[in-house]
Amino acid sequence: MIIQLLTLHTSKLQDLKEFYCKLLKFPLIEELPSSFKIQIGESALQFIDGNNEQEPFYHFAFNIPANQFLEAKAWIKRKVPLLTEEGDDEIHFILSDAHSCYFEDPAGNIVELIARHKINHSSNGEFSANSIINISEIGLVVEDATEVGQKLEEVAIRARGDEKITNTSLSFMHTAKNGVYLLLVGEGRTWLFSNKTSTIFPLHIKLLNGIELAVDPLKQFSIVK
Repeated sequence: MIIQLLTLHTSKLQDLKEFYCKLLKFPLIEELPSSFKIQIGESALQFIDGNNEQEPFYHFAFNIPANQFLEAKAWIKRKVPLLTEEGDDEIHFILSDAHSCYFEDPAGNIVELIARHKINHSSNGEFSANSIINISEIGLVVEDATEVGQKLEEVAIRARGDEKITNTSLSFMHTAKNGVYLLLVGEGRTWLFSNKTSTIFPLHIKLLNGIELAVDPLKQFSIVK
């Protein structure tokens, strides 16, 4: 599974454009009065003006080269403070053999840089925004995770390890072992390295295989094949 385009809502469009394009120097590939789109390796990330009183926030992750976690961590730390959990500013996921660090952007999105040591390719170049491989994860927050999980399974997006999907657990949904996941969850679960809880906001996910997933402003989930 590859996330070709991830579209998220925001109430801070210009702040995000300054942050991602000028501070972090992600390539800007499209700009319109109410949106902008940046290149994230083989993926694209688009922010659109939510045009409402909410302040949407999401959790998403970027895959980075397997051997460049320390370089990536130093790179982002020069630009923005890292988030911490019990005094630590990084985490080692033992079962998946991956290292991650986290930061917040100006809209309060919880962003993760993750080096999957057995899956992601290595790189010998100097780390920059252009080193990022793709969008690795997006939190898919829904009203009924069990029901949505069944719908995802109908298009061959299944829980990692065939784990049981519940509304309180975090289910890693994928199609292949390539380090790209939809993090399916109900509302109210605290995100790692944050005091924020999973909350439903509109989003749109376009996968490379042509399938499109969406949560609309009325919190309704849909799949377009």
